[in-house]
Amino acid sequence: MITLSRLGKSFGARVLFENVSLELNAGARYGLVGANGSGKTTLLKILAGDEPATEGQVSVPKRARVGVLRQDRFLADDKIILDLAMMGDARVWNALQERSKIVDHGEGDPNQLADLEHTLSQEGGYTLEARASAVLEGLGVPTAKHRQPLGTLSGGFKLRVLLAQVLVGGPDALFLDEPTNHLDILSIRWLEKFLAGYRGCALVISHDQRFLDNVTTHILDVDYETVTAYTGNFASFLLQKEATRAQKENEVARAERIIAEKRAFVDRFGAKATKAKQAQSRLKQIERIEVEELKESSRRTPLFRFEQVRQSGREVLGVEKLSKSYGALKVLTNMNFTIRRGEKVGVIGPNGLGKSTLLKIVTGVAEQDEGEIKLGHEVRVGYFAQDHHDLLRDEKMTPLDYLWQSCPSEGTSYVRGQLGRVLFSGDDVLKPIGSLSGGEAARLIFGRIITEKPNLLVLDEPTNHLDLESIQGLASALKAYEGTLLFVSHDRWFVSEVATRIIELTPEGPRDFPGTFAEYLDKSGDDHLDGNVAFEKEKAKRDRGDSVAPGKKEGLSWEEQKKERNRLSTLPKRRDKLLQEIEAAEARRSEIAKLYDDPGFYTNTKNEEIKRIEKENTDLGAKIEQWIAEWESVEKELAEAGTVSPS
Repeated sequence: MITLSRLGKSFGARVLFENVSLELNAGARYGLVGANGSGKTTLLKILAGDEPATEGQVSVPKRARVGVLRQDRFLADDKIILDLAMMGDARVWNALQERSKIVDHGEGDPNQLADLEHTLSQEGGYTLEARASAVLEGLGVPTAKHRQPLGTLSGGFKLRVLLAQVLVGGPDALFLDEPTNHLDILSIRWLEKFLAGYRGCALVISHDQRFLDNVTTHILDVDYETVTAYTGNFASFLLQKEATRAQKENEVARAERIIAEKRAFVDRFGAKATKAKQAQSRLKQIERIEVEELKESSRRTPLFRFEQVRQSGREVLGVEKLSKSYGALKVLTNMNFTIRRGEKVGVIGPNGLGKSTLLKIVTGVAEQDEGEIKLGHEVRVGYFAQDHHDLLRDEKMTPLDYLWQSCPSEGTSYVRGQLGRVLFSGDDVLKPIGSLSGGEAARLIFGRIITEKPNLLVLDEPTNHLDLESIQGLASALKAYEGTLLFVSHDRWFVSEVATRIIELTPEGPRDFPGTFAEYLDKSGDDHLDGNVAFEKEKAKRDRGDSVAPGKKEGLSWEEQKKERNRLSTLPKRRDKLLQEIEAAEARRSEIAKLYDDPGFYTNTKNEEIKRIEKENTDLGAKIEQWIAEWESVEKELAEAGTVSPS
C-alpha cells in the first residue's frame, strides 16, 4: 500500500495540488486524469521519487519494487533489444551476468556461484529470457528483431522496448505515463490484458478514454487544486464528478439564497424598533451560514475552428500505384485511391505497414519509390506530424513568433487572440517552445494550422499528447470542418467520431470502405481497433448453430489419442459456457451503465448501494477479461487441433 499524507506541490504562487491524502492499494488500477499542466506527471514523479513535494509525504513500503515508464527517458541504441527488456528485472539480470562471468569466462569469485544459483532459482532467473521475449512480442516487437540493436527500430518501437523493460521487472507498483502513445491497437489490447491480470498497484496516465474504461478500477482526478479519488472506470467517474459538482453548486446557491432573503429582511426592517430584535437575529444567522468557495476547474477546452481560404477542386488527392520500401522491408505496395472534397478519411492498421509513411509522402516530407501523388486544383495542405520536433525546429522561438510566421501581416492582438483560442495567454506566449509540454506543442501547431486555413488537413496521430478536453474539442471541430481530412489514429473513440471513410492497411493490402467506422464494422465484422470483436464473431457463429467435431493429434499412442479426443470433446461445451457467462456479465454491465445514466442516481441512491454497484461493475469487468482469456485459450486449442468448422 502506498500512502499520500497531506501532499502538496506548487511552483511559486501557482498551486498544482494541496492537502492530498490517499491510499493506493495492491490489486487496484488507478487512472490519473486531468488537464494538460494540471500536475499529473508531476504527481507521478513525486510518487516515483524523481521530484520532491512542496509539502506532505509519500510512504512506499521499503521492500516494494517500483516500475516507472517516464516520458523523458531513452535507451542506448547500441544495446540488444532482448537484453534491454531483460534488464528490467535488475536483480535477476545482474545475477545472470555474474554467473556468466564465473562459468563462461572464469572471472569473478567462484564462491559466489551457490548464492547466485539460489537467487536465480528463487527469482525465476532461467525464465527471464522467455518472459522478456513474450512481453516484447505482446507489444508488437517482432521476434526476429529481439537480438538486434535497439537502433534498428523506429522511435515508436524504441518506446515499446522501454515499456517492456518496465513490465518485465515484475514491480509491486507500476507507474505508467502515457503508455499507449506509439502503440497500435493490437498492442494496446495486449497491454489492457496485462494490466487486468496485474496484482500490484498500477497508476496510469492516459488520454485514451476507452483504454481507461477497459483498465481502471479507480480514477484520480487532478483538478480544483487537489486530487480526488473516484471508484469505478472513466465513464463512471465522469458521471460522479458532474453529479458531485452539481450538488455543491446547488448547496452554494441555496446558502446564498437564504443569506439574500435574510439580508433583505434586515435591510427592510432593521431601522424599525418593533423589528430590530428579529433583524439582529437574522444577522447572527447570516454569520453562522458557511458558503463554500468553489475553486475554478483547471480543465479548459481549446476553441479549435478550421476554415478554408478557398474551396479545393472536387478531386482533392489521387494516389496511383504507390510503393515504398525501406531496404528489404516493403511498407506500401501498389496503393491506389482517390479522395474527394469533404471526405474525412481515417487510415488504420497495425504499426509497421506504412500509415505514417503514406502521410509523409502525401505531404512531400518523404519520397515514394514508385507511383504518383496528385493534388487537385487549389489544394492547400495543413500537416500535423506525429513527431512535433519536425515542426518545432527552433526551440528558442516563442509561441507568439511561431504563430506570427503564418500570418505576418496581422497585428499583435490578432495573433494573441488566436493563441488564446488554443489556451496560450499572458506570459505563456513568450516562453521558448522548447520548454512546452507535448500537449502544449500540439495545441500550438493546431493554432498555426488554423491561421493557415488549409482545405486539406493531413493529421498523423493528432490525439497522442492532447488531454481529454482537447481531444473532444478537436473531434467537434473536425466534424464541422468543410474541407477534406486524411488522418491516422489509434484512438478508437476519435476514429468513430470523425471518419466518414476508412482505409485499413493490412499485410494483404489496403481495404477501402466508403463509410463511417461503425458502418465499416457492421459490414466487415473485423474491428482492427478492438480485440474483443473476435468474441462477438464467435458468438454470432454459435448463434448460427455452427458445430465442431473433435479431432486428433498425430504422434500419440492409440490410448493417448483416445484420452485426447475425450478431452477435446469437452472443449466446445466449455467454450459455449464461457460465451454464455460473458454475455450475461455484459448484459448486467449494460444495466449498470443505464443506472449511471440516470441523472438522479448519485443523488437519490445511498452511498453504500453506490459502492456495492460500482464494486459489482468492477468485478464483472475483471471476470469478463478472465473469461475472454480462457475462451481465447480454448479457441486456440480447438483451432490447433483442427476441430473448428470453417465459418
